[in-house]
Amino acid sequence: MAQQKQNNKQSSKKEAKESSESADAVKFTEQDQLVVAVRIRGLVRVPGHIKDTLQMLNLHKKNFCCVYKDTPSIRGMLQKVKDYITFGTIDYALYTQIVEKRAEKDVKKNCMKKFFRLHPPRKGYGRKGVKVPFANSGALGDRKNEMKDLLIRML
Repeated sequence: MAQQKQNNKQSSKKEAKESSESADAVKFTEQDQLVVAVRIRGLVRVPGHIKDTLQMLNLHKKNFCCVYKDTPSIRGMLQKVKDYITFGTIDYALYTQIVEKRAEKDVKKNCMKKFFRLHPPRKGYGRKGVKVPFANSGALGDRKNEMKDLLIRML
């Protein structure tokens, strides 16, 4: 009787651990609209509310990249920090390519990390640099469907 209780406790712990691992791993399907964000600017002189939003988006350092489902809440967060990141939509094929080349395994949780560490882009961000919006030939803000070119240069 005591052995059955112990086995039940162990099996419930295993099930809870497996469910938490699956919740930590971000999974997308081909039908999902994906938006990717890449941090471009550093940490110096960043206001507190912007730092908090960048932490929630898992963009801790320069050239960190995260992929999200395209929802209004994510879009609002990206719009709030648009002066420190660049973002745009990608297709599922590019997402799988990023995962193959740049995914890292989280040793503690035994799953894939939620962010990707990318290289700086070959040939730079643009002719006007990292302090000008993309609409004015810079690097910051919403790139819409042109995000694919930058990501390929950063892989």
